[in-house]
Formats: sequence, structure tokens, C-alpha cells
Amino acid sequence: MAPPPTVGVDLGGTKIYAVALADGEVVATAKRSTPRTGGPSAVLERVAEAVERLGLDGPPHRIGIGGPGPSRAGRTTLGPAPNLAGWDDAVDLAPPLRERFGEDLVVVVDNDVNAAARAEAALGAGAGAPDLLTVFVGTGVGGGLVLDGRVRTGAHGMAGEIGHLLVVPDGEPCGCGGRGHVEAYAGRAGMERIARRRHDAGEPTALVDLAGEGRMRSSIWAEALASGDAMAAELVESAASHVGTALAQVALVVDVGLVAVGGGLAERLGASFLGAVEQRVHDLLPWDSDLHVVPTRLGDPAGAIGAALLAAEQP
Repeated sequence: MAPPPTVGVDLGGTKIYAVALADGEVVATAKRSTPRTGGPSAVLERVAEAVERLGLDGPPHRIGIGGPGPSRAGRTTLGPAPNLAGWDDAVDLAPPLRERFGEDLVVVVDNDVNAAARAEAALGAGAGAPDLLTVFVGTGVGGGLVLDGRVRTGAHGMAGEIGHLLVVPDGEPCGCGGRGHVEAYAGRAGMERIARRRHDAGEPTALVDLAGEGRMRSSIWAEALASGDAMAAELVESAASHVGTALAQVALVVDVGLVAVGGGLAERLGASFLGAVEQRVHDLLPWDSDLHVVPTRLGDPAGAIGAALLAAEQP
């Protein structure tokens, strides 16, 4: 009898994406929106709902979760996670999930972008390449680093986190509490804060007209750009420049030759955004570089697939 599928969950600031993985193939997917209130208990309830929506024959035996905060691969805690409302401390995810699905459930947690980097390196844009930096530009900006075929997490699980590299001293506030980080200028949430502040000061923009009181989703940024909105164009150009600046710094430290960029905002903005990022890298490096910036291949399921791959490795 074939073993039951392994479940992977990508816990994002906007949505929760679950997959069932069997023999390296995705056999089922499910999505739920991420709650904006209620803290960790509400989020974990929604995670459990997404797992149940996979329609497995029975309760899962293994669940891997990738989330937007500090975590070490194979452990069960996540956080603090500034992009999840009310997730202000480290939380052990295993007890509530075992209460829901059974005490024998294997639970492992990883940083979401490290999980996505694992998937892209094994099955996506980096398949066959020894080194890969995977960057996701969505609600925030995260990165995962693969060197010599291994995900490198560093002493504190934060290796590759380019979203918190400093690009503007004493600049815009970042969700982590710092200032001037890449995420403050290139994460969708940070870009929205800037746009709304400038609009409140009297500068017109289609971004606010389209979003109203709701979130400025990636589709709204794309629509505003298509309409010729000046503020949207300026903020997207700034985002590409800051991401490229961060990538150049990483390349100077580890000399990675391939960068895969994904995430909801980057995917919506498409080839022109990636081209601007790559050009910025080449402008800043002090040598003729053949570093390539390419789109990720696995799309939305990447983080969940990587989390499932990690869970499948557990004894």
C-alpha cells in the first residue's frame, strides 16, 4: 500500500495554501484566506480548515508548515511574525494541530521562503543548479539561500533574508520595527503605506481610487500601472531598484549566479520588473557579472511544496 500523502502548508500574510504531495507530485490543493484578527489561534484554525479541504482519505500523518517569521527547519515553533496580525511571539504549532489531527502527527516548521527555496531548488527554477537565491516579493520581501545544493539557514535561521537588508539609512518604517529595509520599499504592505500617506497629503493616485478602504492587492498595482498612474510607476521603479541593490550585496558576499524571483507582486508586475531588478544588480556590481534573475517556476504552491518536502524527510 502506498504511503499517505505528505501535507505542506504555506502560511502567508494574505492566504494559506495547502498541498498534498505524493512521490514528488502535487495531488491536491486547498486555499483559505489568512485571518486579520484573532491572533495565532484564529490562524491555526484556518490552517486546519485548509488541510481538511484537501480531501484526504484520513487524517494526515505529516504536516510541514512554512511561515513568515524566524524558524529553524524541523522545529515546531514559528515567530514572531510581523506580517501575521497578533503573532507577536514564538508559537508552538504542534499542540493545536495534534489536538485536531491526532497525537501521532509529525509537525515540522520552516521559514516560508526557505521552504520555497527548497522547492525551487529541487523541482523548479534552480533544478540542476548548485546555488540559488530565491526571493519572494509579496506582502513582504523574503529570501532563501541554497548553496552547494543545501538550504542555508545560518546561526539564527535568517540566512538569505534580503527583505531586512538596509538600503536607506533612517528610511521608511519596516514591519519588523526597523527602518529603511528593502521590505519597507518593495513589500506590497510597505508600498501601500507610502502611497496612502502621499495620497492623504494631496497627491492623486489611481491606487487609492481602485483599492478604496481595502488592501492594495497586486492586481491593483498592475491595473494602476496599466492606466499610466505616475505614483504607481514611481513606487514600482523604486521597489525594483531596492531589490536589485539588495541582490548586489548578496552577490558580493556569496557570489551566487542565479536568482529566482516570485511572489504575488513580482508575478503580477512580470518581466519588466525582473528586468529592472537584474539591470540594477549589473549596474552595482564592480565586475562584469553573468548573474541571471529569472522567474520562479512553481508559483503559489512553492512554499507549501517545500514544507511538504521537509516533512517527508523527517524520521
